[in-house]
Amino acid sequence: MTDSDLRPAPPPVPVVNAANVITAVRLVMVPVFVAMVVASGMVERDWRIAACLTFGVASFTDYVDGWIARRYGLVTAFGKVADPIADKALTGAALVLLSWYDRLPWWVTVVILVREVGVTLLRFWVIRYGVIAASRGGKIKTALQVLAIGWYLWPFPEPLSDVGPWIMAAAVAVTVVTGLDYTLRALRMRMAPSA
Repeated sequence: MTDSDLRPAPPPVPVVNAANVITAVRLVMVPVFVAMVVASGMVERDWRIAACLTFGVASFTDYVDGWIARRYGLVTAFGKVADPIADKALTGAALVLLSWYDRLPWWVTVVILVREVGVTLLRFWVIRYGVIAASRGGKIKTALQVLAIGWYLWPFPEPLSDVGPWIMAAAVAVTVVTGLDYTLRALRMRMAPSA
């Protein structure tokens, strides 16, 4: 018998913890954000500013809850599921609304959402074989998407408003490239010989 056998198992992480509460708050912010965009009609300046700020705060909480969970050992099954759902709900709602109000071509929204859902399904597909960790490209993709969406939401005057499509073009390019990278990583993981 070793010392490790005598040590008590660490206590289970409670589902109600700081990281999960922040994730839940982000989920609640999604309908609030949607209501603000609808109230703005993408023409009312004050509502657009409020929607943009809400989107920015909600996006920032994604970094905060992940940091807290890792830093303080508060990773839970709920957090692993709820966190990506909150992210996809927020980004997806923003993209659909921008396309609905003719600010963003529908094909851009479809490409990004197909990639996001596809990568999520890939992660479940290989979960028995390992975890596909977020890559640096994936983090750049997220940052570009958040910046592009925020740029579209904020009532910039011309020519500043014309910068938005360029940021979104970069976001789409990185989104597609990282989606292909995740696909190749998932295929390699599934085809690797088991030890």
